[in-house]
Amino acid sequence: MESVITNFFADRKIERLKKKQKANMSAEEIQRIHDEVDDEFDMENWLPNAARRAGQMSLSSHPCTFSHPSSRKNKNGKTTSVIAQAERKADGYLRTGNVEAGMDALGNAAALDVYKFLTLELSDGKNLIEHIEQDTEISNNLLNIKNASYNELKTGFLAIKNSEDGHITSSKVKQVYFLVEKDYHLLSILTPSSLMYEMRNRIQSMRFSEQVKEAREQRKKNEDSETGFDDIFNLSMVGYGGTKPQNISVLNNQYGGKAYLLASLPPTLTKQEVKLPTVDYFTNCLWPNHFKDSFDSLHKLLAVNVNNVGIRQGRDNILLYIFDRIIEKIWQIRSLESGWSERERFDRLPKYQKILLDDQYQTEREDEREWLDRFTKDTARWMVNAYKKVLGKKALALNDAEMQHMHKLITEQQEALL
Repeated sequence: MESVITNFFADRKIERLKKKQKANMSAEEIQRIHDEVDDEFDMENWLPNAARRAGQMSLSSHPCTFSHPSSRKNKNGKTTSVIAQAERKADGYLRTGNVEAGMDALGNAAALDVYKFLTLELSDGKNLIEHIEQDTEISNNLLNIKNASYNELKTGFLAIKNSEDGHITSSKVKQVYFLVEKDYHLLSILTPSSLMYEMRNRIQSMRFSEQVKEAREQRKKNEDSETGFDDIFNLSMVGYGGTKPQNISVLNNQYGGKAYLLASLPPTLTKQEVKLPTVDYFTNCLWPNHFKDSFDSLHKLLAVNVNNVGIRQGRDNILLYIFDRIIEKIWQIRSLESGWSERERFDRLPKYQKILLDDQYQTEREDEREWLDRFTKDTARWMVNAYKKVLGKKALALNDAEMQHMHKLITEQQEALL
């Protein structure tokens, strides 16, 4: 017989003896109690009794009682116990079938020992109830006794997972009408308790294992840790069953009715302070009216019918100030994560502007200078057009000579673009 089965009965005997034995008992009384316990847990007696009680429990992967403690029974009968079976797939989803989380059960707590017995994990990784279902050698050796037939015991034990005919839900379970083609299916929303408490186990291990405790202590002392540790923030605790968690399910009682809820909040979006160009840097990122003060000052100097060093120097200073602000915007864009221009929404952005703005192209920016000449020419052209847009009808006519002067002035400062 498998050691886990032997240990199960040994542990049950010890528990029963602790409850029955009292201080100051005579040797005869102690012996009598030992004989009673041995007789109770003798296979010939315990197995038939357990098989009769198995139907008082119902295995379930999604117990209805997590929605409401009284949802198990209604006027239509007993709510169907759901056992979801799904294949394991590498689809990235946290779902039944992808997590080894065992099985929950609900029903009469007096039959809890039967549930524990049938869910014992044997040396081959299967539960005892699986062996009984499959009529394995272990099952045949275990259930072949004198006081009951094999089929009688098998039928009794399998009652823990055999549902009544039909499918019965409860009005206390949340219902959703789900559109399927031209009709609706009524779905009952149930709680995957096995997954829920498996998540609790993993979170507890992540936060409170000995290795994590040691790593936390090292952190407090500013010491290096080879392993480090992870944590999950903004957890909430939810309770099921109040002071009677056993009324909900076996697992719920085992964990005191307490489970974790992960934060379910919309993402916090960081406002993007820097606008990225999708078609053209000058059109998308440089708005002429943002430079209105500078173009107004430039217009006043151009409108003065005087041509001397002071006027020309003042004009050039304003143009360079505008160019400095253009460069500042460029460096703001470059500070973003490199490679941003490779996304689909930036497909129409000219390649020379990608080289200028995206640090992914820093090497090309330094080695190739064709993009630089094109950008400085476009900048001079933008300055002329922006001046005209800001001043409107007041704008003076600027000829090619003025534009060439702007280009020459900018080109002398081009190292700021590298």
